[in-house]
Parts: sequence; structure tokens; C-alpha cells
Amino acid sequence: MGGVTSSMAAKFAFFPPNPPSYKLVKDEATGISVLDPFPHRENVDVLRIPTRRGNEIVAVYVRNPMATSTLLYSHGNAADIGQMYELFIELSIHLRVNLMGYDYSGYGQSSGKPSEHNTYADIEAAYKCLEESYGAKQENIILYGQSVGSGPTVDLASRLPRLRAVVLHSPILSGLRVMYPVKRTYWFDIYKNIDKISMVKSPVLIIHGLICTFFGGEEVKCNPTTGPRASMGTNDDVVNCSHGKQLWELCQEKYEPLWVKGGNHCDLELYPEYIRHVKKFISTVEKTPSRRNGSRRSTDGIEQLRQSADHYEPPRGSMDQRDKPRRSTDTREKPRKSTDTREKPRKSTDRPPRLKFHEYTKFNSIDKLEKLKVSLDRMERMERSRRSVEYHDKSSRSNDQQLEKGRKSVDWLDRIRAD
Repeated sequence: MGGVTSSMAAKFAFFPPNPPSYKLVKDEATGISVLDPFPHRENVDVLRIPTRRGNEIVAVYVRNPMATSTLLYSHGNAADIGQMYELFIELSIHLRVNLMGYDYSGYGQSSGKPSEHNTYADIEAAYKCLEESYGAKQENIILYGQSVGSGPTVDLASRLPRLRAVVLHSPILSGLRVMYPVKRTYWFDIYKNIDKISMVKSPVLIIHGLICTFFGGEEVKCNPTTGPRASMGTNDDVVNCSHGKQLWELCQEKYEPLWVKGGNHCDLELYPEYIRHVKKFISTVEKTPSRRNGSRRSTDGIEQLRQSADHYEPPRGSMDQRDKPRRSTDTREKPRKSTDTREKPRKSTDRPPRLKFHEYTKFNSIDKLEKLKVSLDRMERMERSRRSVEYHDKSSRSNDQQLEKGRKSVDWLDRIRAD
């Protein structure tokens, strides 16, 4: 029953261009694949990527030598990469990003049939290609999902906590909610973004049109703070702007959304504020490292922790470390001691071979104490000499005084006798 329901939902959700807007041609001389009718560009790679569900998807990778971020673009439900090709080139130039766009299974020249789970496998394969073939890191990747492409984008983003950012362009709450204003999620619904968006830990930018309408046809403006009472948009005649508003409210790390006044479902990128706002968003996330990176769980995190502990070493420590490899090995075998380095730097085996306290006493304090003892002995001897000299001086003065008194008494007696 679930498979039948999913198949029925897929018929309403996916509209691949028929025939595809491009052909995949391989140059026999160079072996390079190109999208016909587009000319070959030196900074564009055309790829075939296998997925875990047995399909092979077609993707394009656009390089920008000034890029520090890579954009993984999941397009809407009625397009293929042939129709998106020129936009990919323009976005790469104006946003200064590397960009990979891909066709879902059953779209363009990709094999297989379109389905919800196939798109999940498709975006995983494209992401894996970025990591393995182009050396992109999770922290530098921005996921971009347009319309139905928000489904695989949110699903993958909810499982990648260290992504640089996520952009949702005219996103959907879920497949069923596009057709009916249901209040809860049903088991047979597809692309349940409303239930997954709160698990996305990256900064999220949401872009959507502002004009909505009632069922009766009366046109009203979609209020991004209170939401519309509408069921579908006048300009965005596919996805109600309330989808974007509710998703934005559920985001963990919100960024200022872009509500494009009068924007249609498929023409928001034509408005000047679109490129300005997206460019500002990317510049912001590139300049501001996210706090979530501090909670990463990876093997290189252990090495970074060790290096941060070693940061307290003086510059000369690196030479001394080479002289004592046994100590550096012990540091890796006993990480608890290395973590105590900051609190007890004297006990760290990672520090240069400075004398410990008992060694310092042994090699330096003994000498100093001996010298101090000698100096004290000298001072004591000097003090004794000074005192003995003073004693002798006092004794000689007292003797002189006694002699003077005796002399005076004799003189006194002589005067008396003379009288």
C-alpha cells in the first residue's frame, strides 16, 4: 500500500522535461563529456555518478578560482540541468562559489525513474562526489534546494551537522501540503520537510515570493510575520508562501529571509534583490565560523585537541622533542597527562626539557645554598672580628682613662706635698 501511495505521489511531484533539454556527448578525441548544445568550457566538468540505488545520474561541476565554498544545487521538479546550465554559470561567477548541479534519477540523461527515495540517493551520490573527487569538506559545502529540490536538501542537511549553510528556494512543507492544507503529517506523505527542518544545525536562508491569494481570487500580500490565510500564491502559483514562512519559524539557526514581492515560483533569481541577498548570506557564513563546528565528532578532532595542548610549547621545544622521542610517544599513550598540561605545565611531557622542581633543587639550589652558607660564614666571621676590634678599642680606651686618672691623682698629691 505504501509503495502504491508513493508512486501516486511521485506522479504529482515529478515532471521531468520530455524530451530532455540536452544530450550527453563524449568527444572521441579528448574523452571529455559535454552537454549538447552547449560549448565545452574549461572550468566545467560533465560527470556520470552512480548512486546506491543502482542508477546513474548526470551532473555538472563549475569551478571558480576565487571560491572558498561549494554549492550543491538541487533543482525544481520541472527542470533539468540543460535548462539550468546558464544559471549555474552565472551563480558561480556572481556568488564566487564552485557549483555542482545534478539531474535526479529519470531526469535529463540520468537513468532510472524519479521517486522520493531515489532523490535521496541522488543527492548523497553528488555530495560524495564533491568530497572524493574535488576534495570539498562538509564545512565548506552549501546545500541549495529549489521547490521539490528542498526535499532531498533538507533530508541530507538534517544528517550533516557541520554544513556551512543551507538555502531553500520556494521550499515545500511536504508534498501533500502543496495540494491540501492538512494540519498533520500522514504516513504516505513525501518530503516531510516540516518534520526535518528543526534537525538542521546549519544557518538557513529561505527565499519565497510574497503575493498570495484566497480561494475566491482576492489578492493579498503574504505577511512573513503572521502568515497568509491563503491556499496558493497568485504569483507563486505552485507553492504557497506560507510554506517558506513556517519552515523559517522552525529553523534552529535562522538567517534573515528574503520575501520577493511579486516573485513567481520559477523567476525569483531574476530579481536584483535575489543575487544581493544570497551573496550577502554566503559572505556572512564564510566570515563567521559556526559554533557547531566545536562539537564535531571526528578522528581529526583528537589530533586538533593534542595540537591545542601542544600550543603552549616554547618555540625551541620542537628541537628538544626530536631529541626525546620516548617522551612524545608517552604523551600519545597517556592522553590524560597531556590534557593536564594547561593546569600543571611542569608535569607535561610535551614541554621542552626544563628542570623539574626536584631536579632544579638538585642541580641549582645546592650550589646556591653552599654559596649562601659560605657568605653567611664570612659575614659571621667579619662580625666577630668587628666585635673583637671594638672590644679591644673599648679596653684600650678604658685603660687610657684609668691611667689618666692615676696620673692626675699623682699630680694632685705632688701639689699637696709642695704646699
